[in-house]
Amino acid sequence: MIKTINYLFVTCFGIGSFRFAPGTITSLFTTIFLYSLFHIVNLSSSIILLILFLVFIYSFYAVSEYIRYNENKDPKEVVVDEFIGQSIPIYLYEIAHGTMKDPQESILYYLYIFILFRFFDIKKPFPVSFFDRKFKNSFGVIIDDVVAGLYVVLTLIIFMVIKSKFF
Repeated sequence: MIKTINYLFVTCFGIGSFRFAPGTITSLFTTIFLYSLFHIVNLSSSIILLILFLVFIYSFYAVSEYIRYNENKDPKEVVVDEFIGQSIPIYLYEIAHGTMKDPQESILYYLYIFILFRFFDIKKPFPVSFFDRKFKNSFGVIIDDVVAGLYVVLTLIIFMVIKSKFF
């Protein structure tokens, strides 16, 4: 039973089993899911943070159990790390911009966040590549995507500062 729950968790309910681009599909799913929670359901950011925090904490155990007997310590079907990495910049964007946002502007920023996250997750600039190569365990699987998400946050901050100063 717990193996099935862990499998569903680490593969984001089977998305990781898709043959084509499971990480990208998971990132897209995460983007749509969080947009729905923030803008359609209007769920409190505190509740969303709690959900994301629980996913983050449980993912270390679930990924560890999933890869325990697997020769590949970062299998492509494990995509909960993409969910976590994609969630960080989206959540921070939402709380940084308060409660009143133009839905079209939010969609545009969600698109920027999605593209930037996929870029950093695929290209793996330092230190993303360091965590990806150095730690062949659940920590490495998850933290490289967390760092990629933080790169997105940094990029958006730089973009917003430049936009406010020059445009």
